[in-house]
Amino acid sequence: MTPIPPADPRPLGPLLAELRSARGWSQQRVAAELCAASGVPTLTRHEVSRWERQRRLPGDFWTGWLATVLGVPGELLAEAAAHTRRLGVVPAVVDRAGSRSRVALLTLAYRWAADPSGASLGGPLAARTPGAPGRSAGPAIPGIPEVAELRRWDDLLGGADLAGHGTHRLRRAAREYTVAGPTGRRHLLPALAESAQLAGWLAADAGDLAGGLDAYRLALRAAVAAADPGLAGHVLGSASHLLAGVGDAPGALALARIGYAGCRGAASPGLRALLLHRVALAAALGGRSRAARQALDDAERTGGPGPGREPPWLYWLDAAELAAMTGRALVAVGRPGPAVPLLTPVTGGRGGPRRAAVYGGWLARAHLQLGEVTAACAVAGEALLDAVRSGSPRAVGQLVEVRHRLATHRDEPAARRYADQLAAARPYLPCGAADGPDAVRSRRPGVTRRTAHRHAGTTRSTGTG
Repeated sequence: MTPIPPADPRPLGPLLAELRSARGWSQQRVAAELCAASGVPTLTRHEVSRWERQRRLPGDFWTGWLATVLGVPGELLAEAAAHTRRLGVVPAVVDRAGSRSRVALLTLAYRWAADPSGASLGGPLAARTPGAPGRSAGPAIPGIPEVAELRRWDDLLGGADLAGHGTHRLRRAAREYTVAGPTGRRHLLPALAESAQLAGWLAADAGDLAGGLDAYRLALRAAVAAADPGLAGHVLGSASHLLAGVGDAPGALALARIGYAGCRGAASPGLRALLLHRVALAAALGGRSRAARQALDDAERTGGPGPGREPPWLYWLDAAELAAMTGRALVAVGRPGPAVPLLTPVTGGRGGPRRAAVYGGWLARAHLQLGEVTAACAVAGEALLDAVRSGSPRAVGQLVEVRHRLATHRDEPAARRYADQLAAARPYLPCGAADGPDAVRSRRPGVTRRTAHRHAGTTRSTGTG
């Protein structure tokens, strides 16, 4: 058995790297040993690398097998994982600007949790954000879509096309708020909060981490000032989804839990279910499978959204969406069997291109966990077409993740075809997205959704996805 390091609590990532080095193993060797011991052939060295860099934490399933193959007590790794969660380590993907924005939003969220009245948060425009300039912002830009219209656009287009519109909409709302008198400002607070929440969502979908978090910070201030805890909870749920997407499971779980606790008494059934799903996903990605299952059970008991019971900005939430969210969380905790029938109805072009692409990536991962490589590649190929149509770097990131997970199957014909499809689609994807989510930034893509549509038929006809 490998000698056990000192008993002082240590972060899991460095501990795993030390235990691996003590055996003289590479990350590839650890992945191979885990696959052989567990009987699950889909784990790759990329996942081992993420664990060691603390981009992610292994779930209970893989923690047990890590203890077995590394020859240490399971309690040692469990304690290290718990210690790492308590530290709330910022993953490497969060750059310096994103880290500052993350800390600022988490600080604001904790203040709201401690003081629901919002007195300690300051005014909604107390902190300058990219979407909230002051009086010097200049004249209003004509033709800026209203928030409800922009939300409908978001059903069909991705952040690469819409983030600029979201920023202009927020600037206009901030300008109107700034020049209004005290009474007018009170009336404008809900519109400002909704504009900031949507701007944050679109920036996040475009790959602008810091811009999304800064917009969410403004949205939280405005929602709390407007005495709308439901919208404030939705803002933190949206921010949790952003952090979960970049591998920051501890931050995502903190925001989701604060959002749910802060509004559960006033939230509609659909909003409670949505926020519990945010908790479930963040917990699952952080290796806390028990907490994830509990959140899914609690979400099921809410009954979900109902006609006339939900706020207008939650119009998109339905039973199919919640079922797909359940499937996604089940994949994240390593239960692909029940996840497949939940994810299938919203993939293959159904329900909008971005939704089909995002959940198609998760469905492909479920098939990989089941050892169904050909099915996984077929699903991922269909989802790639939807990703091209969507203009969403976030959607593309899911499919790049599938490519990484196919590394151990690179010699299989289906895996080679999918790699070729992804390479052929690269010119039509949002800038940087085909290189992986780490490469996505806030710049505008060179190929827009309109250009992608023009080439989509050619891509399909050549079988390159």
